Amino acid sequence: MPLPLPRTFTLSFLALTLAVSAAPAAPAAPDFSGIAPKMQSFVDQGTVAGVVTLVATKDKILHLGAVGQSSLATGRKLQPDDLFWIASMSKPMTAVAVAILVDDGKLNFDDPVGKYLPEFNNLWLQTGNGRDQRVLVPSPRPITLRDLITHTSGLGEYAVTGPHWTLQEMAHVLSREPLRFAPGTRWAYSTAGLDLAGAVVEKVSGLPYDQFLQKRLFDPLGMKDTSFWISPENKDRYAETYRRGGDGKITPTVISYMYGTLPTDHGRPPLGGAGLFSTASDVAKFYQMMLNNGTMNGKQILKPETIAEMLRKQTADLNARPGMPWGLGFCIIEDPTKMEANYIFSAQSFGHGGAFGTSSWADPKSGLIYIMMLELDKQAQGNPDNSPMRIEFQKAAVAALGL
Repeated sequence: MPLPLPRTFTLSFLALTLAVSAAPAAPAAPDFSGIAPKMQSFVDQGTVAGVVTLVATKDKILHLGAVGQSSLATGRKLQPDDLFWIASMSKPMTAVAVAILVDDGKLNFDDPVGKYLPEFNNLWLQTGNGRDQRVLVPSPRPITLRDLITHTSGLGEYAVTGPHWTLQEMAHVLSREPLRFAPGTRWAYSTAGLDLAGAVVEKVSGLPYDQFLQKRLFDPLGMKDTSFWISPENKDRYAETYRRGGDGKITPTVISYMYGTLPTDHGRPPLGGAGLFSTASDVAKFYQMMLNNGTMNGKQILKPETIAEMLRKQTADLNARPGMPWGLGFCIIEDPTKMEANYIFSAQSFGHGGAFGTSSWADPKSGLIYIMMLELDKQAQGNPDNSPMRIEFQKAAVAALGL
């Protein structure tokens, strides 16, 4: 016959049982199942071949999904880890490369570009554009690294390019073009300006630009699928690029920034303005590092004060995009009411989009990251930063999160 339990043990056990039964249930995980049907509707309408969506916090991925196809020709189903040309989403990564060298003491954001690439000393400024002549005068001041990564340099794009020129050769050709305006006086988007920032990183670090990014950014963050080229073994994972034809149907198209080369062509230079291929998960790691004050996987990529400087409004009262001034390499959402796709974000959210519809944004107040990957020429979707697909993805995501 079992002995009776001591009264103190019985009461303690009863109290523990009551405490456990009274504890509130853990909150249910967000249900993101509403995102796929929204994205599938765009595929069914023939608007886009396929879409990958991702929602993350600074610590983990909450949602990662894919609908549609990576290739309409082969019918291959799009996978969440497929590779996309991320276009101008490369620009913040180039700005971070500059910032790494600033933290190393090898660069300063306000250094003249000509300090490292002498051909950018004594630039000319175009002040007239009549029918028969252009009036050129010396630039009132040199362009700086800060100018390059805030699009206030006055640089335009290349007058001529070669598909297999080196990054330094691309920079040299750019130096021969007159500035469109005096540095710091206007805001005007320049992809070539971010290519030039990559050329400075290459010159100062002593490493080819792609190798510098690999060593100082991609490897430490575990961004194993981010590169300027698609490797032959990953060709099947590449999501093809599309445009809409006159008949309303989407058809394959080339990427003009590849200058007639294939995605696998390693002879193409590593262009920091729009040259990278990546996955949604890799891009998420980059933004997690930014939300974690420059640290990821126990590795410090940037100092917290450098992160703060990058995410500070740099363009004062210069007109950039509606409600969206520029930080260092990142677009800053200052007034979310100016664009429908920004309604879900808090002021001071940051990120960047790409010409073929990719988007990547982080909200430091909510701690959330939203990434969308697709490949549709911007002429087929209007403003890719405010595309219907981005709007519907984010609406479904915030509904799942209960925000």
